[in-house]
Amino acid sequence: MVRSSGVHGKGAFALKDIRKGTRLVEYIGENLSAEESDKRYDDEGVKNHHTFLFSVDKRKVIDATFGGNESRFINHSCDPNCEAIIESRRVYIEAARTIRKGEELAYDYNYERTPKTTKADEKLYKCLCGSPECRGTILSAKVTMPKKKAAGSGKKKSAAKKKKSVSKKKKTGRGR
Repeated sequence: MVRSSGVHGKGAFALKDIRKGTRLVEYIGENLSAEESDKRYDDEGVKNHHTFLFSVDKRKVIDATFGGNESRFINHSCDPNCEAIIESRRVYIEAARTIRKGEELAYDYNYERTPKTTKADEKLYKCLCGSPECRGTILSAKVTMPKKKAAGSGKKKSAAKKKKSVSKKKKTGRGR
């Protein structure tokens, strides 16, 4: 169920008790390239977190603004009860632990952090989860090292890269 959230705007809440490992929903929307998402959203929209972009890989971004479902309202937490799982270039939200009826669903957004990330970036991506585990930002705790680019390929940072991206861990052995 989607309703007002104490974390940020609207949130998604459990309608019943949910067991650990339960696949809850697929994160769906319009499939875009990183270039298309950059054209669609200006820097101001990204700075204000008014997008529902999920970077699946270098070539695919899901924009849940168009054709999305309730998964787009799952907020960030530094101590999440859900996790985003990427399988075959699709994104699924699963329970990382037992979730009680009425509890807000949340996963760690892990926004990309690079060696160029500044204190201003951390402030821009301030976390409001309220967890005792809160790291103060929705940026990843780990730094992602940039890959070497070919000469002359300098481009602005992709809007898609600034949005939700999860570690590419694949879920295995959870009894599907």
